Amino acid sequence: MTLHKGASPSDRKQSGHPVNPFYGEADPVAGMETAPPRHALPDGPISPHTAYQFVHDELMLDGNSRLNLATFVTTWMEPQAGVLMAECRDKNMIDKDEYPRTAELEKRCVAMLADLWHAPDPAAAVGCSTTGSSEACMLAGMALKRRWMQRNKDRYPGQARPNLIMGANVQVCWEKFCNFWEVEARMVPMEGDRFHLDAASAAALCDENTIGVVAILGSTFDGSYEPVAGICAALDEVHQQHGWDIPVHVDGASGAMIAPFIDPELVWDFRLPRVASINTSGHKYGLVYPGVGWALWRDTEALPEELVFRVNYLGGDMPTFALNFSRPGAQVVAQYYTFLRLGRAGFRAVQQATRDVARSMADRIGALDDFRLLTQGDQLPVFAFTTADHVTAFDVFDVSRRMKERGWLLPAYTFPENREDLSVLRVVCRNGFSLDLADLFLADLGALLPELRDQPGPMQRPESVATAFHH
Repeated sequence: MTLHKGASPSDRKQSGHPVNPFYGEADPVAGMETAPPRHALPDGPISPHTAYQFVHDELMLDGNSRLNLATFVTTWMEPQAGVLMAECRDKNMIDKDEYPRTAELEKRCVAMLADLWHAPDPAAAVGCSTTGSSEACMLAGMALKRRWMQRNKDRYPGQARPNLIMGANVQVCWEKFCNFWEVEARMVPMEGDRFHLDAASAAALCDENTIGVVAILGSTFDGSYEPVAGICAALDEVHQQHGWDIPVHVDGASGAMIAPFIDPELVWDFRLPRVASINTSGHKYGLVYPGVGWALWRDTEALPEELVFRVNYLGGDMPTFALNFSRPGAQVVAQYYTFLRLGRAGFRAVQQATRDVARSMADRIGALDDFRLLTQGDQLPVFAFTTADHVTAFDVFDVSRRMKERGWLLPAYTFPENREDLSVLRVVCRNGFSLDLADLFLADLGALLPELRDQPGPMQRPESVATAFHH
């Protein structure tokens, strides 16, 4: 949740400004010659047409989501999906007794994901929809901590402090989890050209208070997969040597909807006995508009029953495990539509096409003398690149700023601890970002390079106004 400061008294008292008289509809000069106040409720109502026009006009200043190469979130769906979502936007997902068919579609989605991720017994796997991967990760972290507490009742909450191991490249939701639920975050810093968690580093940080290890299937920093199988193998050795049975959670916010379809030989999911839970974002490569995520556990043992609340005041007995309560059912319905619409073959075709675009773009940018690739787009359809060592006239922040002038939202950011010296640009390819759009992007980049090369040096803008890194 973004925090905003309230308006100052002078803002609240600010008088309206003249607007287009046609907003007055039947009588152009009556009632709507000035805009309503921005930071206080207006004194009276206005027509729905006028209210729409005010909001619509202001939103025109937003960027074009289809040209946003920073976001992993779906920016295009079929019109039929939009119709279904509109039909379900008034359905409360938590009210399963009142909307039993919506609840049934959620249950089917969980079953489909359990099958897709090779749960030993898909019927025994448990899961739920969430508002996104951030909530799903919080729920998974809570389950890891509670299982550790149950195993250490004689030591907790005395001298034992739980810890969670992850790479410095994790999404900020994991830092939030550790902060909110009082867990020590043990982060493995980047080292040289290793930009994510490796098995040896994860095992080295484990102790009797480790509640779990987070392995990321698709780092948001560069699109690379972390070696989930290798991490599990290293933890098997830890178990043999020390007796610490440490579970793994796979943060598959993006990769869990990529790897099953175009990397089927990669073993990262419930086929690994040490993997206790997996999350994904339905609104990323699950191909649904924001916001829907999914959290699944291998079996009921992996999700302590004491974390599940049961309520009956909406009618019926409903088990619920969530940080939120009321939320629309539209995104869950859209997820089921997408599963039904595409099937395995359809998802394979969509994700492969997206990776093909990413690899094509990476190859062409890598061929430019001005840039150096960090990743190739051959895992997630995402790649990162930086300026070549000999480039002194401009930096990645100059490129980001100049591309934004042409409508492209291209994020530039620095890497975390130990590699803060490295600043990169990242391109996220999504369904709907075609080779034609990639050609236009590369044409605009190529047109800007002569101007950038002629600069006397990087603009050296203050860090506070540099292009933000968006997950």
